[in-house]
Amino acid sequence: MSFPAITRRSMLKGLLAAPVIAAVAAPERSLAQAAATTARWASQIGIELYTVRDLMERDFEGTLAKLAALGYREVEPANGYNNMSPKAFRAMLDRHGLSAPSTHSGPSTGAGLEQELEGFQTMGIQYTSVPMPPVPIVPGRKPGSGMLGSYFEGHNSFTQAEAFGPRQPLISLGEAQRRAAELNRYGKIASKFGIKMLVHNHTGEFMPLTDAPQRTEYDVYLKETDPSLVTMQLDIGWATIAGQDIPALFRANPGRFELWHIKDMFGIRSLNTRLPPMERIDAVTFEPFGVGQLDYQPFFELADTAGLRHFCVEQDNAATWGDSLAAARVSLINLRDMLTTGKVRGALYRKTDPYYRDVK
Repeated sequence: MSFPAITRRSMLKGLLAAPVIAAVAAPERSLAQAAATTARWASQIGIELYTVRDLMERDFEGTLAKLAALGYREVEPANGYNNMSPKAFRAMLDRHGLSAPSTHSGPSTGAGLEQELEGFQTMGIQYTSVPMPPVPIVPGRKPGSGMLGSYFEGHNSFTQAEAFGPRQPLISLGEAQRRAAELNRYGKIASKFGIKMLVHNHTGEFMPLTDAPQRTEYDVYLKETDPSLVTMQLDIGWATIAGQDIPALFRANPGRFELWHIKDMFGIRSLNTRLPPMERIDAVTFEPFGVGQLDYQPFFELADTAGLRHFCVEQDNAATWGDSLAAARVSLINLRDMLTTGKVRGALYRKTDPYYRDVK
């Protein structure tokens, strides 16, 4: 008996086909049921613009146009508004059939806060991150290189020194309560413009508080923020790294999770859960949606319980993955497939792969 020669190409093709084969082999009835529950979300897939930050810097509107052409319908700004007025920014979104229901480029504190929130209202923004103090002008630093600006040119690793990244310093109960009170205070101001504050998580929010180890910062936000003023934007990827049971979180806090960040990763199944959440980060790699190991179907089936209204794909390392726009397209294809059919293609598309042409 003779066997066909096994080449690297044929082996790779076989490995990459495995998720598809598994999906096809699943009972059709269960796939149909899953699709019936989640298909309504397929028409509003959004993307966090941090995913394509390398392209945005070179061609802001051109990148938005390409994302719209791929099929994205919502975007979440992450590093400013291209120095455009609110009316001009809204007009640009309208030209490309896009909306921006939420933003991570929050307003600044001070006398201009309400004016900025009024501008957000003009842009169609309904949720914003907490206002940031004015960024001092530093000689030699590019404009807009604040909290996210240090990553803007393709920097994707995180260090303990990056206080607002996934390894933010531990805090006390009093500090967590102060932050919750601040969210409520800003939420009252933002509510005048039909806007809510959002709480986005990394991993540190799930670490024990320094003087109340039985509680976490996230616990405090859920308990002490006003649901009419503040919503949780659950980054499901970071929360999973931190060991959170996402369905249980939704069921325990119904209606609190109006926004989601959709993030897929490889390595999540072999995480050492004995490590604290922030020490697990280096064991995973971010991938386009559907390429990693997170099954989002059960989460979307609980979307109504969670209170979901908007969600966006985010891949922190898309720029160094090879091609951030191609990564965004893979995520869109796989997420749309999952929502409408209950399965994903699950293949790894890179420029160096023979299957890259499938998503061009």
